[in-house]
Amino acid sequence: MGADPTAKPAAAPIRTAVVGYGISGKVFHAPLIAADPDYSLDVIVTSQPERAAEAARLYPQARIVGTPEELFARAADLDLVVLGTPPHTHYGLAATAIAHGLHVVVDKPFVPTSALGEELISRAADAGVQLTVFQNRRWDADFLTLKKVLASGALGQVSSFESRFEWWRPEGFGNWRDTVSLADGGGILHDLGAHLIDQAIQLFGPVERTYGETANRGAHPDAADTEAFVSLLHTSGVRTRLWMNGMAAQAGARFHILGSQSGYTKWGLDGQEPALAGGMPPSDPAYGVELQERWGLLGVDGATASVPAERGAYPQFYVQLATALRGNGPLPVDAAESLDVLKVIEGIHALA
Repeated sequence: MGADPTAKPAAAPIRTAVVGYGISGKVFHAPLIAADPDYSLDVIVTSQPERAAEAARLYPQARIVGTPEELFARAADLDLVVLGTPPHTHYGLAATAIAHGLHVVVDKPFVPTSALGEELISRAADAGVQLTVFQNRRWDADFLTLKKVLASGALGQVSSFESRFEWWRPEGFGNWRDTVSLADGGGILHDLGAHLIDQAIQLFGPVERTYGETANRGAHPDAADTEAFVSLLHTSGVRTRLWMNGMAAQAGARFHILGSQSGYTKWGLDGQEPALAGGMPPSDPAYGVELQERWGLLGVDGATASVPAERGAYPQFYVQLATALRGNGPLPVDAAESLDVLKVIEGIHALA
């Protein structure tokens, strides 16, 4: 039987480079990109020999180079650059990629200041390239489940939302998060706050007033904050309270939300990061599936029921990005939304 003459040819894969092969590049970006047939993982940039060897073993089809300069020398052979580097490098690397006509994914925190973010957005628009920010926590299983609970109306009128990212890591995170200064985009408020504030705005809309507290209890006195508390009053009337802490010997609830009819409480962090770190491919049937004993509880004290968890879906970021790069839909994350988050963070630091 002959080929269908009306069939459209398959789209060429989006030729992609990942800059940085620490937690971000190794755990998140490289596995997600390599698993998506809409992309080819062509270049990985890392200056560390051990990481280079591991990247070469896991992704033999990719060229491993030691510097961004080597990457940009091959810009004509690429379509997309993904930045999984420390935040103080994001502006310069993204601006260079944009100048080469490449689309850009920037890991969060987007850039150290909203002014730099505005400049990048302007440059991308002038160059006719797409710029987005990797807010992967929008596809956490718990966050997707919470959105479904809110849409059901079971909570009634929501008044209070609490959200936490807390760990017990008294030795520190073992990377740039322990040492980078506030001016360079360091600190737990920039890092994890970029997720929690983004999630809160996605759920409850723009922020009217902010309050925050930060402290550095780590081993590096010149570094930025190691714990933070944020209170946001949304124009919708919902009050959000957010905690970020790497020194929590006992973690609080991941989500605790109260409404006029019931509440919803969820414990424990999304499992996609440890699954990817452990080598589970996103195609595995168990990927993103949350065990029943970890499901959140909906109702009132004495009468609660567990809510089946939605499946975690980090791969959807790159699925939506491919659609956008081919002109068939919006970007998975509008970079302007990350500016809104940065402005909240800047307001809190100004008060601290």
